[in-house]
Amino acid sequence: MFLLNKPDETFIRRFLEEREGEPFSYPEPGASRAVAPSGYNVDHNRVMLGEGRETFSKAIIALKSWKMFDIQWLKLCWADTPIVVGATIGVLVNHLGFWSLNANRIVYVMEEKGEIERYGFAYGTLLAHAECGEERFSVEYHRADNKVWFEIYAFSKPKHILAKAGYPFSRRLQKRFAKESKKAMVNAVNNGHINGSFNPTPP
Repeated sequence: MFLLNKPDETFIRRFLEEREGEPFSYPEPGASRAVAPSGYNVDHNRVMLGEGRETFSKAIIALKSWKMFDIQWLKLCWADTPIVVGATIGVLVNHLGFWSLNANRIVYVMEEKGEIERYGFAYGTLLAHAECGEERFSVEYHRADNKVWFEIYAFSKPKHILAKAGYPFSRRLQKRFAKESKKAMVNAVNNGHINGSFNPTPP
C-alpha cells in the first residue's frame, strides 16, 4: 500500500487486523528453507557478529527483538511481535515524499543443533505488499571456528504496478536494507547491552 502521508498507529493496527487470514501473495511459502524458486531475484547477505556462545545468545535475543529493523527510514509494526508461525507484521517505509506499508506473515521458525547451530525465521509477503516473495533472517554459531554469523536470504519480485515501474529503485532499496540490517545487528550484539534479561521495547 502506497500512501501520501505517514499513517498513524490506529490506521496501521486496522490495516494489520484486516490482513488476518489473508493468503500469501506467492505460491511457494517455505521455499527459503532451501533453494529459491525460479523467476525471482535472490539476495544472500551475511556478516560476522563475533565469536563465542555468549555472542550467539545475544544474537538470538537481538533477532527475537527484531533488532535487524533498527533502521532510520523504516518502522516495524510492531517490534514486540513474537517470533511465532502465523504472526503478521507490517513494515512502514519512508520514501522521501510518500510512504509504503506492507504486510508479511511468519512462515516458519527454525532452531537447529549440530556443528552449526542456527536460529531464525522467515516471513512471506501477503496480498497487501508491493513485492511478492520470502525473506529469511537467521543467526549461526559455528563450533569449528567459534564464529557467529547473521544471514539474510530472500527471493522476491515486484507485484504492485508502482514497484514494477520503479524496479531499479526497488532493487536499490532492497540492497540498502540488507546493508543497514547487517549493521544494525552488529551494533545490537556488540554495543546494544543485550543480556539474558533483555526485553524488547514496544513501539
